[in-house]
Amino acid sequence: VQLQASGGGLVQAGGSLRLSCAASGSIFSFDVMGWYRQAPGKQRELVADITSGGTTNYADSVKGRFTISRDNAKNTVDLQMNSLKPEDTAVYYCNLLRRRWGTSKYWGQGTQVTVSS
Repeated sequence: VQLQASGGGLVQAGGSLRLSCAASGSIFSFDVMGWYRQAPGKQRELVADITSGGTTNYADSVKGRFTISRDNAKNTVDLQMNSLKPEDTAVYYCNLLRRRWGTSKYWGQGTQVTVSS
């Protein structure tokens, strides 16, 4: 599995950005796709994830502001980020979690999101 992320950049507080991630390789319906982020000096944390059936899960800090979506036919997962805050500044990583035949995690290359105040 390979994950290619795009999007990100610099935006003012209150603005919006959209991140996209394309997965290649063998992607299964039981795979969960999502986005994590890591700010300087902090641990990587889950932002949001989504199952192939559309069940979503969000970190409390982004609920109501971020929306995750998935296109199973294209093997893509997007993260629409609205009302961005300076504390959203981080490197964002696309992720695929596979809980079959053991547990496997796959990561994209990371994309920087910077929110200025």
